[in-house]
Amino acid sequence: MDIFDKFRNNKGDIGKWMDQIHGYFAFPKLEGEISARMNFRGKEVLTWSLNNYLGLGNHPEVRKADAEAAAQYGMAYPMGARMMSGQTVKHEQLERELAAFVSKPDAFLLNFGYQGMVSAIDVLASRNDVIVYDSESHACIMDGVFLHKAKGGKSFVFQHNDMEKCRKMLGFATKRAAETGGGILLITEGVFGMTGQVGKLDEIVALKKEFDFRLFVDDAHGFGTMGPTGAGSGEHFGVQDGIDIYFGTFAKAMAGIGGFIACETDICYILRYNMRSQTFAKSLPMAMTIGALKRLDMIRTMPELREKLWTIVNALQSGLKEAGFDLGKTNTQVTPVYMKGGEEEATQMIYDLRENYGIFCSMVVYPVIPKGEILLRLIPTAMHSLEDVEITLKAFKETRKKLVAGEYRTGEIAKVEVDM
Repeated sequence: MDIFDKFRNNKGDIGKWMDQIHGYFAFPKLEGEISARMNFRGKEVLTWSLNNYLGLGNHPEVRKADAEAAAQYGMAYPMGARMMSGQTVKHEQLERELAAFVSKPDAFLLNFGYQGMVSAIDVLASRNDVIVYDSESHACIMDGVFLHKAKGGKSFVFQHNDMEKCRKMLGFATKRAAETGGGILLITEGVFGMTGQVGKLDEIVALKKEFDFRLFVDDAHGFGTMGPTGAGSGEHFGVQDGIDIYFGTFAKAMAGIGGFIACETDICYILRYNMRSQTFAKSLPMAMTIGALKRLDMIRTMPELREKLWTIVNALQSGLKEAGFDLGKTNTQVTPVYMKGGEEEATQMIYDLRENYGIFCSMVVYPVIPKGEILLRLIPTAMHSLEDVEITLKAFKETRKKLVAGEYRTGEIAKVEVDM
């Protein structure tokens, strides 16, 4: 059998729709300046799909810092991996400042968050160690767990944010670790990016009184947005000291590329010398490193950006709830809107929102969520205005009426002419 035929005959749960959705529902092209309003297929749309929480993606001060750094260093310097020839004083400065901001002794820069998480889990958990993780963990955590299993390691999963199940799994993990002579790594998220729920970090940290484990927190959506200073979900709960390994990404609040892991200095050095995704990858370009320093400084010194974000979040979520929309259990800025319907209804509704109401948001359907459910995921940012919120609430109310009335029940995916 030709290995390519395997894919042509089975394109995957999402890939099976690629011929109908590519270029519109998947891989859409938003163009123009990064803003609350961008261009989609020649029309201006109000955009709720950008992970640009604090509005730094196109902030004049950020663009100036990025441009000056690119003009001085280009986009290639430094050349090579950091271990060999890609180390600079700016990379070291960024690590020191990140560590100080999240109240950890040291930090290690990552080129990309996803690869960094997978690689860090691979380093931290040997085949004798046991991983305990939340069932709704991000794909990067799941892939790290899969890699751990491939090495012969054992893992236990607990139902999302269920602390009794977490305690039970820690009990199983403790017995397993005693048999293998290994340790326990508990992995969870500070803010779950799909549902918007905070991880129960305070309750997990409290479990350290009963069990011997290390806590690894992926705070991609919490870094820069949660806590009194924006230092993340650990700060929000007042348990940052109880987090042994803290991960933050530049791709959300900082609107950049890259990420970091913060922890004890000796563990940071273990990661520096053992993480394959960093050892064998080119160093983060200087322009991005200097740009990240600027973004971090603005997070520290401009709390008004975070305040504006939460003004929009509160207005949007309270307005949706008052109108009877189901937002699940979100208690962060991530705003999921749950409705009933199939894949074809979801595409028809999204098409209507984009083409007739000028609202661009992302949809999630089966297999990510159960069959018969639609999730429209809204990402509020400091770029948005209260007027944007009102426009969106009106559009959602009107399209929901159509959904309930069955107007989107056509029996087929919305057909859109796109260039492949």
